[in-house]
Amino acid sequence: MKLICFEDRLVSQLQPITHARPAYAITCASLQLLDLLRELPADLTVSVRSYLALLQSLDQGLSSPAVDQIAGQEVLLVNARLVPRVETLTQLKKLCKAGAAGIVRCPQTDAILVAKLSVAETSQLNAAAPESAPVVAESASPFRKPARSAVNELALPSDDGVVAKLLVLADQLPSDSLPPGADDLPSFQWPHEVVAWHMKEMPVAMQWRLERGGYTETADGVFAAPGVSIGQYAVVDTSDGPILLDENVKVGPFCLLSGPVYAGPNTRVIEHAALKDGVSLGHTVKIGGEVEASVIEPYTNKQHHGFLGHSYLGSWINLGAGTCNSDLKNTYGKINIEYDGQKVSTGMQFLGCIIGDYSKTAINTSIFTGKVIGVCSMLYGFATSNVPSYVNYARLFGQQSLLPADVMVNTQQRMFSRRKVDQRECDIQLIHDMYNLTAGERDQVDQYGF
Repeated sequence: MKLICFEDRLVSQLQPITHARPAYAITCASLQLLDLLRELPADLTVSVRSYLALLQSLDQGLSSPAVDQIAGQEVLLVNARLVPRVETLTQLKKLCKAGAAGIVRCPQTDAILVAKLSVAETSQLNAAAPESAPVVAESASPFRKPARSAVNELALPSDDGVVAKLLVLADQLPSDSLPPGADDLPSFQWPHEVVAWHMKEMPVAMQWRLERGGYTETADGVFAAPGVSIGQYAVVDTSDGPILLDENVKVGPFCLLSGPVYAGPNTRVIEHAALKDGVSLGHTVKIGGEVEASVIEPYTNKQHHGFLGHSYLGSWINLGAGTCNSDLKNTYGKINIEYDGQKVSTGMQFLGCIIGDYSKTAINTSIFTGKVIGVCSMLYGFATSNVPSYVNYARLFGQQSLLPADVMVNTQQRMFSRRKVDQRECDIQLIHDMYNLTAGERDQVDQYGF
C-alpha cells in the first residue's frame, strides 16, 4: 500500500507554527503525526509546500509521490493536519486493513481527512484532469474562509499535481464506507488547538511510549533511557502521570518534575526548574524556570527563571531571563485569540502564547494572555498584542522596526554553530522564503505602527 500525507490549504490557518514545518511535524503531547505514520505498514511519501520539500527530503528522507509509483496501487491519503494522538494511529491501522474505498470528511470544513483509493481508482490517475483540484499560492491569506468546494485545495505541493489528481478521484468516493468517523480523526484548525489537545492527550501518549520500551524505571513512575542523569535533591510527583526522560537527558539539582513530563534526547533541565501538569520537550532543549502544560520544539532555549504556561514554542527560540507569559485572564473568563484581525473563541480558560520559530525575547519580557508571535521576531518589554514576523517589537519604548532576512540568516548561523549544527543553503533559503511569505503581516502599518 502507498501512504501519502498531504497538506491542504487550511494548513495556512496554523501559522506561525507551520511556517517552518509541515503540519505533520507539529508536536502535540510529545508526538508528531509523522511518528505515527511511520508505524503503518505502507510506503510513505508526502505532499508539502514546495519551499519545505528539500528540507523534508534531507532531514526526514521523505519524497513526493510520482505517478508511476502510485498508478494502479492501493493508496491511503492522510491529511497532515490530523491530531497526532494514539487513537489516530489505531484508526489508520484499521484503514490499512479495510477493503473498501471511501473518504472521511471534517464536518466543520468539509475537508478530506483521509481517503482510501483502490487499484480501480488509481488506475484512472493518468486520466484525471490536474486542473480539477487547483492549488493555492503559498502567499495567499490564511484567514480568508474558503468556499466549501475549495477546502480540499492543496497548499502548493511539490508533487507535480499527483495528489491533486488523487483528491479529484477521492472526492467521488462514498463518505460512509470506511471504519472511522470524523470524530475518530480530529484535525487541527487553529494553533491554540495544539495546546488544548496536548493537555488532553499527554497521559495516553506517555503510556504509548512506555509500551514501546527502551526505558528503565529508576523510581516510582520515573522512566529513564540510557545516558540519563538526575541531580541531587530532585523532587518528582508522578501521581498524575509518569516522567519520561529520553537518551542523555540531564536534570540538574533541586528540580521539580510533576508528571506527565516528557524530555526528548539531549535535553538539559536547568537546576531549580519546575516542570508540571503536562510538559513536552523536544530534543536538544534547554529548560529552566517554571513551565506548565506546554509544548516546546527541538533546539529551543528557556534556560533562566520565568514562567511559561499553556503555550506552544517552535524551534530555535530563545527566551531571555525573566521572560513570563500570562495564561489566565484577570476575569477568569474564556480566552479569545486573534488571528490576523479575526477573533476566534478558544473555549479555553488557560491559554498562554504561540511563538513561531527563531523568535527571541529580551530579559524581563512579558507576553499577555493568548498572544501570537510570528517567526524570526525579537521582543522587548511588554507584548500586549500579536507580533508579526521579522520585526523588532519594543512598543513599550516607542520603537518598532523591521528585521531584515539577512540579519536572521546571520543569527541562524551563530545559533547553529553553538549547537554544532551545519548551516546549509536550504536552511538559509528557509529564512528568505519565510520572510517573503510573511510580507502581508508587516503590511499592517496602522495596527503595528511601523
